[in-house]
Amino acid sequence: MGDITPAVTPLGAYAPRRFMSTQRPQNQFGAIVVGAGPAGVAAVGNLLEEKSGPILWVDNLFDGGRLNKHYREVPSNTRVKRFAGFLDGVEVFKQIEKEMPKPNGMTQLRSLDQENTCYIAEAADMCMSLTEGLSEERGVWKQQGSVTKAAWSETNQWSVSIAPTDTSVSPVTLSASMLILCTGSEPISGTLPAPNLREIGLDPALSPTLLSQTLSKDTPSTVAVIGASHSAILVLRNLYNLASSTHPHLRIKWFTRHPLRYAEEKDGWILRDNTGLKGHVATWAKEHLEEDVLSASPVSQFLQKVSTTRGNEQEVYARELKDCTHCVQAIGYVKSPLPDLLVNDQKVDLQFDHDSAGFEDKKTGEVVRGLYGAGIAFPERVTDPEGNVEMAVGLFKFMKFLRRVVPQWKA
Repeated sequence: MGDITPAVTPLGAYAPRRFMSTQRPQNQFGAIVVGAGPAGVAAVGNLLEEKSGPILWVDNLFDGGRLNKHYREVPSNTRVKRFAGFLDGVEVFKQIEKEMPKPNGMTQLRSLDQENTCYIAEAADMCMSLTEGLSEERGVWKQQGSVTKAAWSETNQWSVSIAPTDTSVSPVTLSASMLILCTGSEPISGTLPAPNLREIGLDPALSPTLLSQTLSKDTPSTVAVIGASHSAILVLRNLYNLASSTHPHLRIKWFTRHPLRYAEEKDGWILRDNTGLKGHVATWAKEHLEEDVLSASPVSQFLQKVSTTRGNEQEVYARELKDCTHCVQAIGYVKSPLPDLLVNDQKVDLQFDHDSAGFEDKKTGEVVRGLYGAGIAFPERVTDPEGNVEMAVGLFKFMKFLRRVVPQWKA
């Protein structure tokens, strides 16, 4: 299927200036953190809290990661006070908030109704303000670039090779006692029996602005949406809003294996906290997509639901995708590629420990020393009171996990 890659949504009002540390205090650091999305921000803050510096922070852009690049227009399913809880997670963040000139992304977040939800843009701007505040004066040296290889040696340290973003600058190799991977995840897509479909990536489909630019207002289009996750329902709502306004020739086919699942408030906890529909998206789904309301909803003028099962979905796709022009797959995320990781000159296949945030060698079962992960690629595993196991994904959950495990991290 051909890919459609529209222009990127512009940065927010509180985007930090471009920067890279021009002088480093030494070649040996307490920790090297890879990735500057929310998890990278939280990891740096917690390492400073534990006095594990100096810290080298590596990222190509230092612009808030995928959260800021792709999801600014996405409504959060989290109350503002949860994002504020991320901001209050470590003392250094409070210091940055106190000292940074106002207004900034942190003061903007504080000004919102803390019991309401907001757009992801507000959380992204908070993270970018914190990124700017995590400076050399606080023991953080930023290196724009990507880690290509990291090797643990008999000297009990990680030797990390970095290719600078500026290709005119020579690669560098620096060392640290600990290496923290906050490398993120990206949407996955499967092979469909419809080679002429034009695939719209999940990222642009979650942006009403980019989605509107991607689809013609004048040419009939039928977009297949596969999945029933929070992201899938957001895409359906975005498409419906276009079809019912500026794109009258747009139609939608929604393919789903199972009924919609919602987060449910219990006595002091939330059932399906990390997997169920929440907030405005849940409300919209209940009002328009459930079996007993869809036929009477205005959404049904533009949307057709197609039920599938794991056993018959390829057959259903082959039949039902014939009249579709585009496709959006909202079927999950996969870890972004990692750099080559070696222990004693041997490449290791890693197994993440969702309880300690450390790693083991899959082949030997031995702990890989000084290597840790955080964020959407490496989340905490949680079990609810009914025994359901989920991965805890979200800014406040990343912070909570790191506050628990970072004090135990060591080389």
